[in-house]
Parts: sequence; C-alpha cells; structure tokens
Amino acid sequence: MYSIEALNPRSSGEVEVGYSCISCRRHFLHSADVGAVATIVNRTSSLTGVLVFGPHYIHCGQPMQKSGSELHRLSAPRFTDQSSEDVLDVYLATRVLRCSCGFQMEMPE
Repeated sequence: MYSIEALNPRSSGEVEVGYSCISCRRHFLHSADVGAVATIVNRTSSLTGVLVFGPHYIHCGQPMQKSGSELHRLSAPRFTDQSSEDVLDVYLATRVLRCSCGFQMEMPE
C-alpha cells in the first residue's frame, strides 16, 4: 500500500510519502518532491497495491468507489478466569470500497 499526503505544515512542492516493503514488511514514511513522486507513479504501469492519495484509494489507476457499509460486532469475555456470561461488545463501522476490476477492501468508517 502506498500513501501520499500534504505535509503539515504545508511545504511548496513536497508531500509526505508512506509505503510498505513487500520483502521485509516494514513501513517507511518520509517527505518527497512532488515531481519525483509523479515520475515514479507514472512509470509504474500497474500498481501491485492500493495507492492512497488524500481521501482517495486508487487501484488499477482508478479511484475506488464506496459500495456499501458494514457493522461488525467484536465480543470478548469480561473475565478470562471465570465462566461468566458477562461479555464486552465493541461495534466497528466500516465502508466497503470496490475497484472496477473486482478488488475490494473494508476500511473503518
């Protein structure tokens, strides 16, 4: 996954770039020149992951579209050393994003 965000405070001609290495699974984050980032993105004929550009998630070179919402319930016993029916519930609202190629992912709302 890749991400590109405006620097805070804003800097003319620079953005903050984040990416994950497929081999070592480490995440990297640093500032970069807009022109250099555009060159790399344009040179890549098919992105193998999802590009995050501001509020947009891009797959196959196109912004993904919201195709629905989900509400997930996560439950856990309140105490692990007792057989109690006292359970803690957490609800997580997510949005489902879909690409025209069929790829989809869920993001927290």
